[in-house]
Amino acid sequence: MLPSQKFSGAFTADEEVPRTLVENAYLALRRDIVDGKHAPGSRLRVEHLKGDYGVGAGTLREALSLLVSDALVVSEGQRGFWVTTISHEDIEDITRNRLLLETEALRASIKNGDDEWEAELVAAFHRLTRVEEKLNTTVARMREWEDRNRGFHEALISACNSRWLRYLIGILYRQSERYRRFLLTSSRAKRDIHAEHSELFDAAMKRDVRRASAALELHIMTTFEIIRQTSEEDLQRPPKGVRRNNVSA
Repeated sequence: MLPSQKFSGAFTADEEVPRTLVENAYLALRRDIVDGKHAPGSRLRVEHLKGDYGVGAGTLREALSLLVSDALVVSEGQRGFWVTTISHEDIEDITRNRLLLETEALRASIKNGDDEWEAELVAAFHRLTRVEEKLNTTVARMREWEDRNRGFHEALISACNSRWLRYLIGILYRQSERYRRFLLTSSRAKRDIHAEHSELFDAAMKRDVRRASAALELHIMTTFEIIRQTSEEDLQRPPKGVRRNNVSA
């Protein structure tokens, strides 16, 4: 998601092609934070990282400031930048608000959805199914799943006519991305996520608002419950296959 697209495409952007050095550094840093290369709570030292991202200190600071607005990075005055921590309290807050907003948007979307909405939902579910059939824990595959999972959830609520509601849901969805990445590589995540998506898709296509809302609530809560049973120490560990950037620690 480019900074310029945060409102018009709150969930996703069709093409994330950076137009400036700042946008390029922003996207690269964001990917590395979500992937776990930079540990939660670790310091992001501009002088050490500028070489990794091939930009000057001023450009990197601008990119980090954009990530502050995403709540993925925190800044303390002139003391520098740190990766935002993750915690049980944080994911509980995210989950509670996702449930409130996303189920409301889904109900409105099912009510308003036309043939075009159905076609987009079918296409999004098909794309998600293809990657879930071959899902593994490589970084590239996880990124592909995240992209298609996001597309499916966006399609579900795309007929909701409140752009503010969709925008707020997009913010919360992106905030939960680091937690989902943890789940994809966790041995604790014993779930059939494709079955959850299938139930949600079938209920939405049949315009069964109550069933679809219940399926979405269960889907979101399952993620939270798995994380809640995981120690916060384990949450801080890098996902499988990811090498931490020791310089930023």
